[in-house]
Amino acid sequence: MDYLGEQFVIELKIWRGNEYNERGERQLADYLDYYHKDKGYLLSFNFNQKKEVGVKEIQVGDKVIVEAVV
Repeated sequence: MDYLGEQFVIELKIWRGNEYNERGERQLADYLDYYHKDKGYLLSFNFNQKKEVGVKEIQVGDKVIVEAVV
């Protein structure tokens, strides 16, 4: 996404378990490599009733991913 002259890498996912989520994080890290960015954003839509909502920062290799679960 380009906004006011800055470029952001954002990935949207539907929560389908931990393994699927980890693959999404690695996929986003690959996108960050391609666009020469160090920080990206992952928005996960979780429809489970016992979900943990919130925002956290995670490290995937040398990349920082801000992950929001809603």
